[in-house]
Amino acid sequence: MSLEAQKTEARRAAFARRKQAHAAQSGASAGVLSDVLAGYRGAPVAGFMPIGTEIDPSPALAEASAHGPVGLPVIEATGAPLRFALYTPGMKMVEGAFKALIPVELTWMVPEIVIVPLVAWDAQGGRLGYGGGFYDRTLEGLRARGPVLAIGFAFNAQQAEALPLEPTDQPLDMIVTEDRIVQFSS
Repeated sequence: MSLEAQKTEARRAAFARRKQAHAAQSGASAGVLSDVLAGYRGAPVAGFMPIGTEIDPSPALAEASAHGPVGLPVIEATGAPLRFALYTPGMKMVEGAFKALIPVELTWMVPEIVIVPLVAWDAQGGRLGYGGGFYDRTLEGLRARGPVLAIGFAFNAQQAEALPLEPTDQPLDMIVTEDRIVQFSS
């Protein structure tokens, strides 16, 4: 089976697990993420607004925005890295690419911490995304400029035994779930 076929199968299984976890959640899944971000008060943070069955980091982003800049990802073109637009709770938002909510007015920022959405993760810090490579290109570019903390935010159920990864797939530094933190050594 080709690597792409392996990734497609891994995504299919992970989407099913995530859907079940999303349906079973209590709605208070961002508490541990808030605790993690509290240790980095004032650092520029980029997060995401959830799409579909993604875990919702917005309560933690709202809390972080009281202490420092918070940004949301904006897809400008296929094959390009993401850029991050400043976000404050309650601001006017519009649907961007892939139905992701983004600020109406785009003021760019550069994060030191990136909260990364994902389809699946493994115990080695591997991340399986949606297949567009946006976060891989973005993390590679940010890391070339200096230290960046990449935090995957996902349900426990999204953990996979092993993931089919490529050399271009950027590793995570940490996973935060609804009830735990998993740190990875570099």
